[in-house]
Amino acid sequence: MPSSVTFLFAGGGTGGHLYPALAIARELADLEPGARSVFLCSTRPLDQRILDAAGARSVAIPAAPPSLAPKRLVKFLFAWGPSVRAAREAIREAKAASCAPAPVIAMGGFVAAPCVQAARSERTPVALINLDAVPGKANRWIAGRAGLCLAVAGADRLSGAVPLRPIVRREAMPPGPAPACRTLLGLDPALRTLFITGGSQGASSINNLMIALAREEPRAFAGWQVFHQAGDAAATESLGAAYSAAGIPARVVAFCDPMGPAWGAADLALSRCGAGAVAEIWASGTPSLLLPYPYHRDQHQRANARPLVDCEGAIVETDLIDPQQNLAGAGRTLAALVAHPARLAGMRRGLATLGPAEGARQAAEQLLRWAHAQQ
Repeated sequence: MPSSVTFLFAGGGTGGHLYPALAIARELADLEPGARSVFLCSTRPLDQRILDAAGARSVAIPAAPPSLAPKRLVKFLFAWGPSVRAAREAIREAKAASCAPAPVIAMGGFVAAPCVQAARSERTPVALINLDAVPGKANRWIAGRAGLCLAVAGADRLSGAVPLRPIVRREAMPPGPAPACRTLLGLDPALRTLFITGGSQGASSINNLMIALAREEPRAFAGWQVFHQAGDAAATESLGAAYSAAGIPARVVAFCDPMGPAWGAADLALSRCGAGAVAEIWASGTPSLLLPYPYHRDQHQRANARPLVDCEGAIVETDLIDPQQNLAGAGRTLAALVAHPARLAGMRRGLATLGPAEGARQAAEQLLRWAHAQQ
């Protein structure tokens, strides 16, 4: 394989598609110093913010998520052609720059599918990296067209997929002991810490649950502090006001990057259970209460969490969306966990049995071997 080979990572719209790609790209560069990576992402501002912060080369593809809702379906259909053309142009440029095949690495999601169609038109190799325990429609379609399929989860549902351990970028690993991580975040290094995250875009139902808990059960958090990734400026303001009124020490941010200090600071996390969050919980060994995204028909986030639940390192509750209903379910469970440090210690021991989250290195090794074989 020529040292100037370029890998085109196709995926975006959320950090859950981009962060694993960034982790693999770094490993590729370490293993094959001349290897380059370009990211075919969505036009959402979040994508550019994440990729710019990482110093990554990127091309925005005007793709839209598929939907059966009439207006969104029309948007998806109108975006398909321009998305394929933009991806084809990026592939041609990468091939010309390296004088070699420019493999497209599909990370799943609505950006990946038109990029794979473009790769087929340009006769360039395609690999799929499946992150979720229940592969989505796009990934099932891509799997039938990929020369290599790697699966962090869901390998049993994709014929011929090679299993991987979770993919975690280095910046999401705790950089030191808990007191040092809390200091990095501007928190009290001596206080137990609850880390709350709804993912890179936040989660309104989790935010509203915490506002309700702060209002109705503030004493449940005595001796604790909160670090909360809220998702946007409006949620940051309302949550900050709620914690302040309840007398709960808290720092609320719209977006958190790097994530390593947050996981390192936490005695307990309240989170969604997308593939990225599950991987980071696995890697950091953080006891967690997980609320799967409630609007997915296949409930794949619940399936993602299975390894964490099986080792007794996490508890999954149903997100009932309404904050008052969530108070009686997830809110009660959260209050019970905060009150029992010994149980949290047991959960951490369970997570330690899972082993290292070394999927990024495994994926890079597989991709390089496969790319060599394309010559």
